Amino acid sequence: MGMTMERIVFSKPYRSRNELANIEAVLDSGHVHGDGPFAVSANRRLQAISGAARSFLTSSCTHALEMASLLLDLGPGHEVILPSFTFPSAALAVARCGATPVFVDIRLSSGNVDPSAIEAAITPHTRAISIMHYGGVGVDLDAIEAISAKHGLPIIEDNAHGLGGRWRGRRLGTAGALGAQSFHDTKNVHSGEGGALLVNDVNLMERAEVIRDGGTNRSRFLRGHVDKYTWIDIGSRYLMGELNAAVLDSQLAEFESIQSMRQAIWDTYSSSLADWAKNVGVELMSPPAHAEHPAHLFYVLMPSHDEQLGLLAHLRALGITGSFHYVPLDSSPAGLRYGRTPQECRVSEDFSRRLVRLPLWAGMPDDFVSRVVEGVGTYQCAERILA
Repeated sequence: MGMTMERIVFSKPYRSRNELANIEAVLDSGHVHGDGPFAVSANRRLQAISGAARSFLTSSCTHALEMASLLLDLGPGHEVILPSFTFPSAALAVARCGATPVFVDIRLSSGNVDPSAIEAAITPHTRAISIMHYGGVGVDLDAIEAISAKHGLPIIEDNAHGLGGRWRGRRLGTAGALGAQSFHDTKNVHSGEGGALLVNDVNLMERAEVIRDGGTNRSRFLRGHVDKYTWIDIGSRYLMGELNAAVLDSQLAEFESIQSMRQAIWDTYSSSLADWAKNVGVELMSPPAHAEHPAHLFYVLMPSHDEQLGLLAHLRALGITGSFHYVPLDSSPAGLRYGRTPQECRVSEDFSRRLVRLPLWAGMPDDFVSRVVEGVGTYQCAERILA
């Protein structure tokens, strides 16, 4: 009997060198709750990488987005425009405040929101624009910022995929008044569960600290700025625990090497699959040269939904786990209940039904990468065969 080949998982959390030592140091210290020494260190590293004026570690990216909604005082009667093709947290953070998420379409070339669709959806009720850099490839920030300035609307950047990415040299997460990062274990650097709010508007920094700390001025008390602390605003306990921060600090310390490993895999997919894609009528992920991305994911866009299912099944039979991605929010049960869709999001639906993401993770063995390339390259689109 032949040897069974090891299954190639879609994503695998990276193990950084100092994780266990950091965790042990936290347990020995007795400071396991938020804002300990590792949180301080991780926050400094994050600010250096992101270029944010200030950042606050949170228990998830969802919580960072919720904080953004609270900071902008969103509520009933308000609307926030966002792409239909994104993770539900962006819309959830709006709906939790009683405001209405307004879903608009994306560009097929990138999976990113279409600026013209944003402008067409603006009403007197619009209070903010929420964007997501899909796959860490920057949204057209020039167009988005022009719309923001014209209508006086703050930008919320969901930068869950984009830490380290740039648009025309500008670091993603810093264009909007507020940015949100994810450190879920599927991200380039992780803390198991975790996130961060990047605050670029100086007028929001002090209140962000209060909202994150249960609506209290506890942080000012700990710094000796007030003689006691009390409840002064709306908020919740959004702090990242010190054990998670210890893992994150270790991960961020290796940020450059993690990025290098992921970029090498991305580049291999891009170059090695180019001829196959051209021959079978498939579109490869192709960011513009001015959109530096952190190799968070690599996707192929199949000619049809049937071919999407076909490639996924083909890879599965070879012991390779590929994946689709988001179901557009405008057609989701909660999206229909809580949101509004001014124009049908046809591109989002098309993109979702043809997208296949390939395995990509730091430390992925070379032979796994070769197997993925070979496996994808042996798939023949039925439509081309029949033609």
